[in-house]
Amino acid sequence: MLLIGYGNPGRGDDGLGQALAARIEAACLPGVQVLADYQLTVDHAPPVAAADRVVFADALMKSDAPFEFDPVTARDTGDLTSHSLRPGAVLSLAETLFGATPRAWVLGITGTGFGEVKEGLSPDALGNLDRAEGFIRKWIVNTA
Repeated sequence: MLLIGYGNPGRGDDGLGQALAARIEAACLPGVQVLADYQLTVDHAPPVAAADRVVFADALMKSDAPFEFDPVTARDTGDLTSHSLRPGAVLSLAETLFGATPRAWVLGITGTGFGEVKEGLSPDALGNLDRAEGFIRKWIVNTA
């Protein structure tokens, strides 16, 4: 299983994906590979192709829930550019280039402080990160 946490920790709650990746990596869960980056790019296609399951973790704006967990497919590509990709586009590249079709989900963790240049997460985001971490740890164990 592969977890990719992405976002910009220097932009407040936009760093939620990388914060989750750091926590999951520190937990040393068996069979779980963790990557963290500022954004998804074409370079993520090879590790995605090598995985059986992939969770893309990112910050989420404007949700009433602490986090959302939804399946994503290679059909959910959005705009395909070489600079920054959506999860579906990375899956599409994994399928096109490597013939791989891992099952995949997006874990969006709700934040409230975006845009301002600053390190650290808001108190609301930290609480949502705790809930998302608890959820994904159980999910990883129960779907192994």
